[in-house]
Amino acid sequence: MPGSSPEPVEDDDSAEWVALNLQRLRSKRYLSIDGLARLSGVSRAMLAQIESGRSVPSIKTLCKVAKALKVSVAAFLEQHAFEGVQLLPAQHSKRLVSASGGFVSRALFPFDQPRQAEFYEIRLAGLAEEASAGHRPGVQENLVVAHGVLEVSINEARYLLSPGDALLFYADQPHRYRNPADSEALAYLVVTHPEGVA
Repeated sequence: MPGSSPEPVEDDDSAEWVALNLQRLRSKRYLSIDGLARLSGVSRAMLAQIESGRSVPSIKTLCKVAKALKVSVAAFLEQHAFEGVQLLPAQHSKRLVSASGGFVSRALFPFDQPRQAEFYEIRLAGLAEEASAGHRPGVQENLVVAHGVLEVSINEARYLLSPGDALLFYADQPHRYRNPADSEALAYLVVTHPEGVA
């Protein structure tokens, strides 16, 4: 059938990740290869070839298998165990706290896995500040204030942000966050790395 035949594998890491993830996802659901073949409509022989890494499935085949396993197609291409949904309990978040304790950054993403975009919760105590000499070239920061006020200095320019205000800037230059008020400021920050740099 056109589009459903597996292709021979050359030097392609994706075949290895698809094979490992298919084994993991199938085992997690206590399904045999025969059981998955019945649920997905993909032949047992093809599933065995894919799972052994001897062939790369077509997108159409991956879609059928993903539907049967109730996961995203992207779950087969991940280099770590991720099925499209991951709960990140607050108490297990990676936190960075300044020496004074006035600045707290909490990662809102799996911190142990490299990614192009990172999402943080930022808390600054009253009158606290945090400075950065700058990140790698091309890194951008996109900040939005949720509560309180925040002054952001980029080189010599200063921006005062109130709740709802957002600021996007290249963070490969010196910048500083300062809370000019005596009550805590809360902001959310997305850091975007140039492709292939994170």
